[in-house]
Formats: sequence, C-alpha cells, structure tokens
Amino acid sequence: MTKPVFRFAPSPNGRLHLGHAYSALLNAELARRFGGRFLLRIEDIDTTRCRPEFEAAIYEDLSWLGLAWEEPVRRQSQHFDDYRAAFRRLQGRGLVYPCFCSRKDIAAAVACREAETGRTWPRDPDGAPLYPGTCRSLTPREADRRIAAGEAHAWRLDMAVLRNLLPGPHGYRRFERDGREEAVAADPWRWGDAVIVRKDTPTSYHLSVVVDDALQGVTHVVRGRDLEAATDLHVLLQALLELPGPLYHHHGLVLDPEGDKLAKSRQSQSLAELRSAGVTPQDVRRRLGFEAHPTPST
Repeated sequence: MTKPVFRFAPSPNGRLHLGHAYSALLNAELARRFGGRFLLRIEDIDTTRCRPEFEAAIYEDLSWLGLAWEEPVRRQSQHFDDYRAAFRRLQGRGLVYPCFCSRKDIAAAVACREAETGRTWPRDPDGAPLYPGTCRSLTPREADRRIAAGEAHAWRLDMAVLRNLLPGPHGYRRFERDGREEAVAADPWRWGDAVIVRKDTPTSYHLSVVVDDALQGVTHVVRGRDLEAATDLHVLLQALLELPGPLYHHHGLVLDPEGDKLAKSRQSQSLAELRSAGVTPQDVRRRLGFEAHPTPST
C-alpha cells in the first residue's frame, strides 16, 4: 500500500504564528501516527505579497519547532505551467469565462440588484457577494476583443454549465485522528461563479492547491476549519480535472484572548516574537496541547 502523505502549506506573506504552528505540528504528528510522509509546500502564487525573507523565516520557525520535512520543497511560483495546463483543460471544455469586473463593479451591480429586489444579495462562504454574472453574457467575440486589447481579466467557473454537467451529489471523506472515516456532503454551488484564475497571476488558490495535492500524491489534507467550505469547491475541481480526492480533516483554530482566530493581517504575535521573548519549542508544544490532548481552543 502507498504510504499516507500529509502536507503543511503556508504562504510566505508574513511571519508564522501559533495557528500555523498548530497545523504544522498536527500534520507531522498524524504523519508519524499513520506511518506516512510529511511534506512542506510554499504557496507563493501571490508574487506581490510573498517575499523571500518570509519564506526563509518559515524554514527557520519550523526547524525551531523540531520539524523535519522531505526535500525538495515545492514552491508554487516555480510551477505556473502546471496550473496553466489544468486551466486549459477547463477552458477547452467551455467551463470558464473571462471576467473584466473590478470589485467596485461587482459591488455596484449587487447594490443595484438589492435595490431592485429589496432583498439582500446572496453571499459566498467567505461573506463576499456572489458574482452577479455580468460578464457571463458577453459574446465570445466581445470577450476576445477585450482580451486582445489587453484589458485585465480573471477567469470564473461557469456554475450554470457545471450544474448540468456534474449535478452531483458531491462529497468527500473526512477522517478523524483515530483513523475513523465518514462521508461528508459538499455544496460547491454556494460559491457561485468562483474565480479560478486571478487577474494578477495565472492561477488561484483553489486551482493550484488541487493540482499540487494530486501531483504530490497527498492522501490526507489537514487544515483549519476556516478552509472547510473551500473543500466543497475543491471537490468539484477534482471531479472536473479527474484528480484523486484526498481524505480531509479540518481542525479547530487557535484563538486570541478576544476569541478571534490568529491572523497575519491582524498582526498576531509571531513565533519569532515568542522565541525572542524566551519561549521554547517545548513551551509552544505544551501550549498547543501536543504533550497531552492536541486540541486547540475552538
């Protein structure tokens, strides 16, 4: 039998905090428990925000925690051709369309719809308004003209087409730390016409992560509950691209004293800052429960 493969996949757009430490430690622990492999992947498709010093800090922080991973480390910015190939498969089947709308355009269109109907426009799992389909109605000729003119555009999944092609039901397998598994229903339609290739890079988080997991043979995806809803969309992409579906475990989040999840955007205390304050790796492990019951605050 193939060994289970786990991966920790941070983005080098800031310093790691305790939430990252928990996810990395849990992946490594489960890889040991299941007799599997532990990979590190650098998710750096955002070339404007990701910086070499943050990537170097990831290696430093994880080594400080006592973690070791297989080499070489996969860096997404070195594999854009893999994501382009996957996108071309979707494009060739007529499953995507170009979108020239800005966030301001989308907000204005949604506000207009809400004013017309007197109802709140539906939101996706991240709380953003579902795309109202403005560019879906463009003729191929008009879309090609705008692309040829150099107009910035993203590419969206055409969920109206996909509902007919793959109506479902959709789902995935969830696993627990003791190895038990269960089936979970997935609802990719709640994402609306999701962006699959961004304007500023030839891929997206959703596309690159399913391609990477397949290429690296990842069998067990362990990540936070804040990404649980994204799994619904990933299941759909795996079906469209004929990729294997890993088992999933969405762990609880490490929270700050106010009950909010730790985040780089909120400048949560970093592992480097804890290290400078005299905190040891053993202190971090105890704080996160890895000497007794590895469950963070939820």
